[in-house]
Amino acid sequence: MAKNYTRGQLARAAGVLAETVRFYEGRGLLREPERDSSGYRIYLGEDLRRLRFIRRAKELGFQLREVEQLLALRVDKQPDQADRVRFLAQSKADEIAARVRDLQLLEGRLRELVHCCEERVSTEECPILDALSKAGVSNDSAAATGR
Repeated sequence: MAKNYTRGQLARAAGVLAETVRFYEGRGLLREPERDSSGYRIYLGEDLRRLRFIRRAKELGFQLREVEQLLALRVDKQPDQADRVRFLAQSKADEIAARVRDLQLLEGRLRELVHCCEERVSTEECPILDALSKAGVSNDSAAATGR
């Protein structure tokens, strides 16, 4: 006999919060479950597999609208759908690579500011506070450090 789950049991088994299960139901990512005679929602093994799929996709950086697309493609067994899945994954990888580059630039700017601040004793001359006070800090960190 297949195992059934309450909302809390399903959430624990999938490694998410019960509120997350409720939210995904509301978004249509999870089906509306049947209820037992006591009114408890009863989830099935397929619900657990689907919830784990959603959680893993989110961990890889997919947004919920993208997860919806992946779930639809998972159900659609047409041969050309594999290309669509590959395209979505490649697009997400490219997006993450761009974010990593942006974060590396931010890290470099912050390190420059920290380096300029190492010899300062007073916050009146602090290049970090000065840069944060000016508009365009992300683009003007070199100017703020006096370079």
